[in-house]
Amino acid sequence: MDFNKVKLMEKENIMPTYGRFSVALVSGKGATAVDIEGKKYIDFGSGIGVNSLGYCDDGWVKAVSEQMAKLQHISNLYYSPIQVEFAEKLCKATGFSKAFLCNSGAEANECAIKLARKYSFDKYGSGRDKIITLVNSFHGRTVTTLSATGQDAMHNYFYPFTEGFEYIKANDISVLENAAKDGICAVMLECIQGEGGILPIDKDYLKAVRELCNKNDIMLIIDEVQTGIGRTGKILAQEHFNIKADITTVAKGIGAGLPLGACLCNDNLANVMSAGTHGSTFGGNPVACAGGKYVLDIVNNPEFLNEINEKSEWLFMQLKSIPQIKEVRGMGLMIGADIDADAKDIASKCVENGLLILTAKASLRFLPPLNITYDELKRGLDILKSVLEK
Repeated sequence: MDFNKVKLMEKENIMPTYGRFSVALVSGKGATAVDIEGKKYIDFGSGIGVNSLGYCDDGWVKAVSEQMAKLQHISNLYYSPIQVEFAEKLCKATGFSKAFLCNSGAEANECAIKLARKYSFDKYGSGRDKIITLVNSFHGRTVTTLSATGQDAMHNYFYPFTEGFEYIKANDISVLENAAKDGICAVMLECIQGEGGILPIDKDYLKAVRELCNKNDIMLIIDEVQTGIGRTGKILAQEHFNIKADITTVAKGIGAGLPLGACLCNDNLANVMSAGTHGSTFGGNPVACAGGKYVLDIVNNPEFLNEINEKSEWLFMQLKSIPQIKEVRGMGLMIGADIDADAKDIASKCVENGLLILTAKASLRFLPPLNITYDELKRGLDILKSVLEK
C-alpha cells in the first residue's frame, strides 16, 4: 500500500475529524519514526505527549507482550493483580490515596467532576455543584469536558452543553474570590495550559487558589493529563508550585502508547464513589496497566527526572538562540515557542523535511519523548532551523 492509497481509504472510511499532516507512519524506534515509504522523522511530539518512552522501548514492549500473552482483558467485576500493582505504584509515586483507572484524559476529568460534585452533595446536599475553570483551559472533548473547557471557540454545535461551569481569567486571585461564592464545589485548572499555548500559571496565584479552596472546603482539581508523569521534570507539575490538589487527573504519557488514564484523590475523597456510581468497561485493562507499571518503574527515578531537566535546560538554550524564535516558555520537556511565522505552516514544512512537531494556538509546541537522545534533539533542531531560515 502506498501513501495515496492510505489517504484514499482514510477519506472513504473515517470521519473527517482530524487535520492530518501528509505522512503515514508505520514504525519507529526511540524518537525516530518511519513512514510508509521508508522516510525517517525525528519526533518532537511523541503522539501529543503519549509516547513518553518513544517508539517501541524494549522493556515496555516486553512488559506489554508478556501480559498480552497471559490475559488481555477481564471485567472489572473481578480482581486483577496487574491492575492493583499498577495502582499501588501510581498512588505511591504521586502521593495520592486512591485511583480510578480509565482510558483517557477526558474520562479521567469526567470522573474528577463527578467526584467533586458527589463529595459536595454528600456533605452539603443539592445546589452546591458549580465548578470554576480558567479561561483558555482545555479539559477534553466529551460534552461535559468541553463544557469545562474555558475556550469560547469550543462551545459550539453540540448544544445543550452540560451546565454548572463558570470561567474566570487566571492569575488574579480577586476574580476567583468574587466567583467562589455559594454553590461552588470545585476549582479545576492546569498548572500549564497545554492546548491553550503552553502557558504556565503564576506560582503565587496557584498557592492562593489552594488556600482559598482550603478555607471554603472547595475541591481543587488539577488536570495533569499533559503535564504529568515526568513531562515537566517532576512526576506531577504541581510539585513545581509546592501545592497539592484534592483531585488530580493523569493520562497520555502514563501508558506510553496504550489507552490509560487515572483520576487520583486524597484521603478525604477516597470512599466518596461507591459501587455503581462510576465505571469503565476497559478502565484498568491488564495490558495497559502492564505498560503503565513499566513507565512508572522508569520515570519515577530521580536520575531519570534529572535527565529530563538537563535536556530541558539545554533545549531552552538552543531554542532561544534561534533568531526567528521570539519567546520560549514551559517546563521540562513541555515547551512552547512563538515565531514570526504561521506555526501550522512551519509544522507542515517541518514534516516535509523529516521533523514531527506540534502547535498550540499560534505557537510551536515541543513534547518529545522523555528519553530522547541529544543526538535526536540536535538532528530535529537542525531541521527546524533550516525550515525557519527559508
